[in-house]
Amino acid sequence: MCGIVGWSSSKKELPKTALQAATLALAHRGPEAQGIYINTKNTVGFGHRRLKVIDVSDASAQPFHSKCGRYVLIYNGEIYNYKAIAKQLDLQTHTSGDTEVIIEAYAKMGTKAFELLHGIFAFAIYDTQEDKMVLCRDRSGIKPLYYYYQNQQLIFASEIKAIKEFPDINLSINPAAFAEFLHIGFNTEPFTAYKNIYKFPAGNFAVIDVKKIGSESKLDFVKYWSIQDKILPETYKNEAEVEKKLEELLINSIESQMISDVPLGTFLSGGIDSSLITVLASKINKSKIKTFSIGHDIKKFDESVFAAKVAATIGTEHYEYKMNADNLNEVLHDIINCYDEPFFDSSAFPTMLISKYAKKEVTVTLSGDGGDELFMGYGMHQWASRLENPMVRLFRHPFYWGSQFLNFKFKRAGWLLNYSDHNHVTSHIFSQEQYLFSEKELQHYLVNTDFNFDKINQLVKTNRTLTPKEKQSIWDVQNYLKDDLLVKIDRATMRYSLESRVPFLDNNILDYALNIDTQLKFRNGESKYILKKILYKHLPEDLFKRPKQGFAIPLASYLRKEFKHLVDKYLSPIVVNRYDIVANLYVQELKNRFFAGEEYLYARVWVLVILHWWLEENA
Repeated sequence: MCGIVGWSSSKKELPKTALQAATLALAHRGPEAQGIYINTKNTVGFGHRRLKVIDVSDASAQPFHSKCGRYVLIYNGEIYNYKAIAKQLDLQTHTSGDTEVIIEAYAKMGTKAFELLHGIFAFAIYDTQEDKMVLCRDRSGIKPLYYYYQNQQLIFASEIKAIKEFPDINLSINPAAFAEFLHIGFNTEPFTAYKNIYKFPAGNFAVIDVKKIGSESKLDFVKYWSIQDKILPETYKNEAEVEKKLEELLINSIESQMISDVPLGTFLSGGIDSSLITVLASKINKSKIKTFSIGHDIKKFDESVFAAKVAATIGTEHYEYKMNADNLNEVLHDIINCYDEPFFDSSAFPTMLISKYAKKEVTVTLSGDGGDELFMGYGMHQWASRLENPMVRLFRHPFYWGSQFLNFKFKRAGWLLNYSDHNHVTSHIFSQEQYLFSEKELQHYLVNTDFNFDKINQLVKTNRTLTPKEKQSIWDVQNYLKDDLLVKIDRATMRYSLESRVPFLDNNILDYALNIDTQLKFRNGESKYILKKILYKHLPEDLFKRPKQGFAIPLASYLRKEFKHLVDKYLSPIVVNRYDIVANLYVQELKNRFFAGEEYLYARVWVLVILHWWLEENA
């Protein structure tokens, strides 16, 4: 696992000191080695920071040159099937790592080689003979890749902070991104908080002719994988067959992702997904597997007791850490720099803390990310079905108004009914499940109401009619998982030079899970039905008989006490009026209502704090 950065231009001279500074800015992603490549014309520069995981020798150091000498590679990630690819293509390699396999496969097959790769990756290859470069990112967007293409230069990097080290770049803030951020808590691909910095699209590659940089207005992307192409006309409905096949795929995925030349463990929350990953990993591993969980000193938010029971049942070497206001301060003021953009998800804090502690014992962890999104583990999947009910759609307005006179549970249900456009119901459901601003609220309270949520609600065209739950699930995979959850865990783990792998997002599992019938994912009010069937073959069902609990912190309480200074500072009238995004009168009213007892407003308060905090640091 590593950090990569690159610069190229046909018109400008390579700023070598900036390339070195940008590479150093990614030192946390790869503290063990640094490499720089500059071509003979000074028109291409690559920087690499290395975290040694597979083939820890210097033989796999990067930038890596192909055996023929024509190609140069910088790469962030892991290719789990690299040995199989080497055998399939009869590659004669001189290292024991996956880096060489990527570049030699490309030398032999060109971009068709990308379809063979199973793993987590973002990489760049420079062809010294043709003076061309290719950028590529993995299917699910597990590994990050950002790019800047303007002023006759192309810059790309694993994190935005590296791009910002280069001179003569336009770092104008992107106000159009803020409405989306306040609505769902993150920005969807390809947009960022900067006008001219973009997320490289997942499942795509781009070939860039260095000689033409500056003369072409944009990059041309080529899809080598898409959800749309993997959705079949019919779903898999046979329960016994699906259970058997899915378990086989999970075992194969975990086994392949446990390949490592450094210590490895798992994040264990005690929930369905992480417990399934951990119990299967423990059966594969010959020695005791290390597991890590983080609890809280407030019992309501403490899942560590459940994780401890699972760990004891499996027989892992378990490490448990307690989160409190004191150790939260260790990471609190790192949130802006760590994520580079406004990042709402407060579970980043416990993720950063557990990563910091786990790094003392291991260099690689497995996580359960992707289980909820692929197997319908959220309440919003049920709401997607409810809101498609013709009677609910017909009477939603009177239902909404009536709910506002009832208790909080009914009020919240009413908010879900109060969407402005049925074509935008997917993002609305997510927004209201997160207690964020609805589209109607933003139209009323934003200073600039010239925003449009058509794009984030655009659904893939498929070969079968999707159920409402499937539509919401696929939206989660394409947006929430890719642009929030995977960003969260990548930055939090790499902040402490820890690699995280996600077995649920193995190529084969992803392709298969997209076509498992809804009835096998959600049955009789029970989410993740088929995953639970597999889990209960290995662990007692009683360990999991409790309401679903997210990986959360007591944010409402913190905003009143430990985080109150952030509210006072970043939502002061002076700061709010300085940026003029949300009407100041509304912000002050929102604060007053929250502190007067309307606790459910905590998420709206927090998202505004994060936005204005980021603006104060970056605008």
